[in-house]
Amino acid sequence: MDLRHLKYFIAVAEEKNFTRASERLFIAQPPLSRSIQQLEEELGVSLIERGSRPIELTDAGEFFYAHAQALLNKSSELKSMTQRVGRISKALSIGFVASTLYGKLPKIIRLYRTRYSNVELNLVEMSTMDQLSALKDGRIDVGFGRVRHEDPNIRRIVLREEKLICTVPVDHRLCALNRPLKASDLAEENLIIFPKNPRPSFADQVLDGLRARAVQPKKIIEVRDLQIAIGLVAAGEGVSIVPRSLEGLKRDDVVYLELNENHSISPIIFSARSMDRSPEIQDLLSLIYDIYDEEGIPHTKETL
Repeated sequence: MDLRHLKYFIAVAEEKNFTRASERLFIAQPPLSRSIQQLEEELGVSLIERGSRPIELTDAGEFFYAHAQALLNKSSELKSMTQRVGRISKALSIGFVASTLYGKLPKIIRLYRTRYSNVELNLVEMSTMDQLSALKDGRIDVGFGRVRHEDPNIRRIVLREEKLICTVPVDHRLCALNRPLKASDLAEENLIIFPKNPRPSFADQVLDGLRARAVQPKKIIEVRDLQIAIGLVAAGEGVSIVPRSLEGLKRDDVVYLELNENHSISPIIFSARSMDRSPEIQDLLSLIYDIYDEEGIPHTKETL
């Protein structure tokens, strides 16, 4: 059994159709069918129910699919780590969601470059969910995201919980309340959320928080990114809930207001491949904790 067999079988299991699976794999259908037959012969069991449309897996096929996917992920992880260990020059690719640029991430990167000048850093903006895929296929080594999502192949550490605030136009009626806002104060407002895609995302955290308090905004406006959200707030199109670090985005046409809900928070999550214990990644994590300690930022402290 080789990894090619696993890859082909996974494609068939997920597409539930040989034609779509062959298109996904960029191979002709006959060799794909032969590969599945060879795999079944080697295992001595049937993996696919013959004659089923769409394709259905046998009990053995369901079991094999679950473990084949995990094994393929582990092989990709092992390949990425081995390649990095073998590099003459050290390098670290970091994925991040855009909102972390308004917090401590720039300082973290700047100090890391100074302290570990022998490590080449590559920064890539991407959503949290895209980071998880990129970690597994080796395109990045570390991710900074906000969405909680469990994956056995990814080690995820919640660095800290960031308070959420509400941004409104400078002359908005909510400014006159002169108190922290309650979720119910937003019930009659147009709510601008981001990002529109991919989901789940920070947008879902905001919406879930309002649903938990039985609050339904007047209208929900989905936009691509936080810059567009802030621009629409300034234009009077609605209000938006954002991480507190965005207070650093100074504008004279919007106001940032406190939310009084104690659990109006968004996590900042550090992600790496579950087996990756490279010095570069551990040094990065240690540096983050040093900065948090120095600045008195509440946080958890875990190791890889």
